[in-house]
Amino acid sequence: MSNAPGRLPQVTTSATPCVCAAFRKAARALTLLYDAYLRPSGLRVTQYSLLKNVLARQPVGVNKLADATVTDRTTLTRNLRILQRRGLIEIREGEDRRAREVTVTPRGRDTVAKATPAWKRAQAYVIGQVGTAHWRILREELDMMVALGRRR
Repeated sequence: MSNAPGRLPQVTTSATPCVCAAFRKAARALTLLYDAYLRPSGLRVTQYSLLKNVLARQPVGVNKLADATVTDRTTLTRNLRILQRRGLIEIREGEDRRAREVTVTPRGRDTVAKATPAWKRAQAYVIGQVGTAHWRILREELDMMVALGRRR
């Protein structure tokens, strides 16, 4: 191709975008969607998910929770402090004084219960758009990506 006046040179782009960037972009878009559904509850989807993870494992140690949510301890601790200040969780010393255990308070349980219908509407919307069969496949692929990331 010639660079004749008025013509732009052909730009070569990567045929494959960065996998990580594509996943992060999708995660940000879905986070905004779920946050919009959850807004009346006063929770963000990250907070809702964290509370649900604690409820499923409580009492749960911070290290175990970090592993379960694939979150670094610094980020997890910051997010837990927000929930603690709002009275949604309690953080206590575990059997080992160095370990801390997290539990959801009655107020936290009520907040999750009130937020769950909005979360279910968001979930139904997304799966309705994607399709149940495609969601199952996508879920398996996402689980594979999590496993791949944990192999480091």
